[in-house]
Amino acid sequence: MDDEPPARRRILSLLKTDSEISVVGECADGEQALHTIEALKPDLVFLDVQMPERDGFSVVEALKVGPKPLFVFATAYDRYAVKAFEAHALDYLLKPFSRARFRDSLDRAKQHIFQRAGAGAYDQQLSDMLKEWNSHPRSLPLKSRGKIVFVATHDIDWIEADSNYIRVHAGQETHLVRDKISAFEEKLDPEQFLRVHRSFIVNTAHIRELLPCNAGEYIVVLRSGKELPCGRTYRDDLDRLIAGRAG
Repeated sequence: MDDEPPARRRILSLLKTDSEISVVGECADGEQALHTIEALKPDLVFLDVQMPERDGFSVVEALKVGPKPLFVFATAYDRYAVKAFEAHALDYLLKPFSRARFRDSLDRAKQHIFQRAGAGAYDQQLSDMLKEWNSHPRSLPLKSRGKIVFVATHDIDWIEADSNYIRVHAGQETHLVRDKISAFEEKLDPEQFLRVHRSFIVNTAHIRELLPCNAGEYIVVLRSGKELPCGRTYRDDLDRLIAGRAG
């Protein structure tokens, strides 16, 4: 389950080399993934963390089927997610991953399936991991212009620094909040938001394209059409995003 067709094709091609594996479905977004898993009840799911509609953790949390399938999570970011995965997940793949790393993850998953006696211990692993994920709020209270507004994080397009304030852009609304952009960044899920400039943070799900400009830098174009510069200091994180989305 991955929103990037090249990433899905690569995983499919790697799975097809294993005669013990039968692929029953693939999905391009989290909502589709949720319904497909509930309908087909697979033993094993390779699940991207960052997807449209629902992220990978939301898919796991919303599943009503039992026992739950085994999940191998994929992520392009090694800050928050890897810490949670190492503690609680069956396995994770840090993009871009090699054929050997994928093979090792698949072998581990198969062994777990063959030896799995009950769902209790594994369900507890998933529960613990979701607690880690839920440490990042899905709705933020913003004190703006004399009132407190609750904004869903998935609705935020981008954030910009403005002296001792920040402007939070969410669809047609802009909220002026007294805060430093570095402090506000700490409240955000690094799987969902990316600092691209000392003055700008973007929601990665809202990035439409990257335009090359001077000296290997980029202009980040959002789905709304808004263009934001990527500073040199943040180029590595953007390159990691590109590599991860390329699969």
